[in-house]
Amino acid sequence: MAVVSNAKEQAGRRVLLTAGFLLIAANLRTALTSVGPVLDDIRADLGLSAGIAGFIGTLPLLTFAAVSPQVPRLARRFGVDRLLWAALVLLVIGFVLRSLPVVGFLWVGTVLLGVAIAVGNVLMPSLIKRDFPDRVSAVTGLYTAVMGIVAAIAAGVAVPLAGALPGGWRTALGVWAGLVLVAIVVWTPRLSRHDRPAEDTGRDTTKVATPWRSRLAWELSAFMALSACGFYTMLAWLPSILHSNGHSEEGAGWLLLVFQLLGVTVSFIVPPLLARFADQRAVAAGSAVLAMLGYLGLLFVPQLTVVWVLCTGFAQGALFLLALMFFSLRAADARSSAALSGMGQSIGYLLAAIGPVLFGALHDATGGWRGPLVVLVVVAFLHALVGLRVGRAEHVRV
Repeated sequence: MAVVSNAKEQAGRRVLLTAGFLLIAANLRTALTSVGPVLDDIRADLGLSAGIAGFIGTLPLLTFAAVSPQVPRLARRFGVDRLLWAALVLLVIGFVLRSLPVVGFLWVGTVLLGVAIAVGNVLMPSLIKRDFPDRVSAVTGLYTAVMGIVAAIAAGVAVPLAGALPGGWRTALGVWAGLVLVAIVVWTPRLSRHDRPAEDTGRDTTKVATPWRSRLAWELSAFMALSACGFYTMLAWLPSILHSNGHSEEGAGWLLLVFQLLGVTVSFIVPPLLARFADQRAVAAGSAVLAMLGYLGLLFVPQLTVVWVLCTGFAQGALFLLALMFFSLRAADARSSAALSGMGQSIGYLLAAIGPVLFGALHDATGGWRGPLVVLVVVAFLHALVGLRVGRAEHVRV
């Protein structure tokens, strides 16, 4: 009877862990995706210029870049579970402040949201490595799928909520604090857990004191940076590219939705596909080549735009998923995963914040999209080369 009782207790803890894990994933993008649809309302209400309003979307990415390297050190001091709980509390505070009728709180709340999400971004791969070491690919796919689905819902209901709820856009943005409170309740029992780094018995481990001195860590960071740059650039400029090719604004918006939903679909397709290969080189390089094919199609055969959107959507979804997976797959243990994730996401999100701006500046300088698309082709080619490097079955212990 004692054995049965212990098994039930372990199963209950596993269910609670999985529920909390998925709830954290669900809260890592809503603060970002819910802003864009009501940005015009925010501008009109606060009297912001287009440039200042656009900074609302860029500020969290810059916060990610600044905060991510500090997260592993904080995790070693306070523990992964406690730090994630604190990030959820900070997320609620950020949601509330951003929704209050004080202009300064909009920016303070946005920064706090960026800090909280940065903590979650860095620690989730470490959590997967620690608690799901034998199912890293599948759990990462589930994590990104939940994150993408809830993010898409947040974007889709933002305008209806702003029109239906008192307080308009402020309430539409602040309502997501409720989902964070649910996550806090479910995650609170984890505060009593004492974090223990996972051990590694592999013989192909490269030991380094810091990821900043590891060649593989820099390759992982480059892969993350190229993935983030390509994804966020397409997210920002794909509708404009499609509109210049003759699509209506409504049609371009629907194709952008398809582009994002493909990223969610990939989360279910790629993990089983990886099981067929000894390492991830073929999938990483192949996804980058598919992205390059999509960019070339938009450049030379714009009549088949739908095909090229499908290519780039699938490819970018796979590349971003792989970038997150590599922080767990290339790490020898949970502590190393957090360190690699902190370094990679710092560099990656810095480029993600700069990439769309440079892409738009190049469009202004050349008067069209041919030059910017050529740059994306080059980025995809470099992405394939880096994918052949990081896809090898090597590990780093930090």
